[in-house]
Amino acid sequence: MSIWGKILGGAAGFALGGPLGALIGAAAGHAVDSLRRPRETDQTKSIAFTIAIIALGAKLAKVDGVVTRDEVEAFKRVFKIPPNEVKNVGRIFDQARKDHRGYEAYASQVAGMFRNNPAVLEELLYCLAFVARADGHVHPNEHEFLANVAGIFGLDQTAFERITALRPDARDADPWGVLGVTREMSDDALKSAYRKLVRENHPDALTAQGMPEEFVQLANERLAGINDAWDRVSKERGIR
Repeated sequence: MSIWGKILGGAAGFALGGPLGALIGAAAGHAVDSLRRPRETDQTKSIAFTIAIIALGAKLAKVDGVVTRDEVEAFKRVFKIPPNEVKNVGRIFDQARKDHRGYEAYASQVAGMFRNNPAVLEELLYCLAFVARADGHVHPNEHEFLANVAGIFGLDQTAFERITALRPDARDADPWGVLGVTREMSDDALKSAYRKLVRENHPDALTAQGMPEEFVQLANERLAGINDAWDRVSKERGIR
């Protein structure tokens, strides 16, 4: 069963618990104990990842006061929502926008569930950044939102800059920033940093840690951006 089939019946809220579970329950018309701590199975992690992107995406959409067509299209591209589930996902999105909770509650819950899988949290942040920059620029309020979410996720400034340096068009990105490296590093250190990024961000590794398969395409695009950055850096340094 796809991640959407697991989530949108509403019962997933009972398994997930916390503010994310309560959000599913509210959208489906069920009461959920938001204080109950869920058992962290692979399924609850996948559900948490997906609902966190919907909820945080909804909160992100509010911060600059304008939702553009480009952002909507980017949102659809991130989610790959089956046509028959668009209304249900929209219901969760709208519920998150109206919810009195701030985005911090959602970010904190998913951060706790993936505390031992920071690469998955990086992928979640990348999805949000992908939507934020879809209209060609990132509003200061969107940048602050992303930076705050990164902090809740436990990602440092270097990781934040590396993740948000990736662009839909890789030619616009600083390859050194994408890899999180400096020109002062040795060739061996550069190779090591690149290989570590590839290992951590390979879609197979991410899905094994709880990222739903529905997000593999965007993960592949991110990995392609990392590989493109390495090609440019290694060419500049003459590394074979």
